[in-house]
Amino acid sequence: MPKKIIVTGAAGFIGSCLVGKLNELGYENLILVDDFSSNLKKPNWINKHYALCVPREDFLRRAHELSADIEVVFHLGARTDTTEMNEKVFDVLNLNYSKQIFDFCSQYQIPLLYASSAATYGGGELGYSDDHHFIPFLQPLNPYGISKNEFDKWVLQQEIAPPFWAGFKFFNVYGPNEYHKNRMASVIFHSVNQIRNTGKVRLFRSHRPDYADGMQKRDFIYVFDVVETLIRFWKNRPVSGIYNLGTGKAEPFLRLAEAVFEALELPPAIEFIDTPIDIRDKYQYFTQADIHKLEATGLAPNFTSLHDGIIDYVGRFLKDQKYY
Repeated sequence: MPKKIIVTGAAGFIGSCLVGKLNELGYENLILVDDFSSNLKKPNWINKHYALCVPREDFLRRAHELSADIEVVFHLGARTDTTEMNEKVFDVLNLNYSKQIFDFCSQYQIPLLYASSAATYGGGELGYSDDHHFIPFLQPLNPYGISKNEFDKWVLQQEIAPPFWAGFKFFNVYGPNEYHKNRMASVIFHSVNQIRNTGKVRLFRSHRPDYADGMQKRDFIYVFDVVETLIRFWKNRPVSGIYNLGTGKAEPFLRLAEAVFEALELPPAIEFIDTPIDIRDKYQYFTQADIHKLEATGLAPNFTSLHDGIIDYVGRFLKDQKYY
C-alpha cells in the first residue's frame, strides 16, 4: 500500500486544486483535512478521489495513529480573511494549529510544505525578498498577515525540524474552486460577476498621486502554477526554507479587467470607485515577488501570463461555473 498524502484545507480553494492535480497524476492515497460542514465548499471535494476525510479538529489526534503511514503533509488550511480583526481566531487556527503540525512532522520525520502569504510583507516598505534575515522585521498590515509571519518566525527558530520543509509566501492566487470565498475571492472572480450583473467592472480609484486609476499592481499567479510548484518541491526536496511563490511580474488591475472582458468576448466597460474607508489605509498599491530563490532551485514552472491565465480560468471554469 502506498503511503498517505495529507492535505489540510482540502475543501478550500488551493487545497482542492492540489487534490485535483494529485488525482490527475494518479494519487488517490489522500487524507483530506478541513471543516467539511460547509455546503458552499462541498463541490470542491465531493467528486475527488481520496482514502479518508478527517475533520480539522480531529486530525492531530488521528495523525499520531497514522504517522507510520504518512509520506508528506501539505498544510494549506488557514483562516484567510484579511478583514477579520479578531487576533484570537488567527492564534488558534493559523498560528497554534500550524505549530502543532510542524512539531508532529518533526517528531515523525515527515516532509512538510505549508502556506505562508505575501500579506506578511505589509506595505512593502522592506521590499519583497524572501531572505530569512528580513522576516523578523516585516510589519504585516492585518491580523491574518501577522499570524502568517509569526509562524514563519517561529519555524526559523526551531532546532528540531522535519527532514524537509518549505513555506510558500503565496502572492495573489486566482483560479477555479474559489466560489465559496465571497469577499476574499479573486478580482477576476468578482469582475466576471460584476459584468454579469451590471455589464461593467468596478475598480478602486487610486488615492495616491504616483498611481493612475487602475494602475495599482499585483503579482497574480494562476493556481495551477502554485500546485505544480508544491508538487515539484515535494518530489525534489531542495534546501528547506521559506520561498516566495508569485510570478515575479506585477500587473495592473486595468489590464486584468480588460482581459476578463476579452475572455467574455465583450467590449471593456470599467468604472472607478473609491477604495472603502475600512481598508484604504491598509491597501497595497504594489506587490511583486522576488523569485530569485525559487528560480535558483530549478523547480519554478513556466508561469502562466496573467492574460493567458484569465482566458483559461474564465473560459474553462467561470463562464459555466464549473469546478476543477
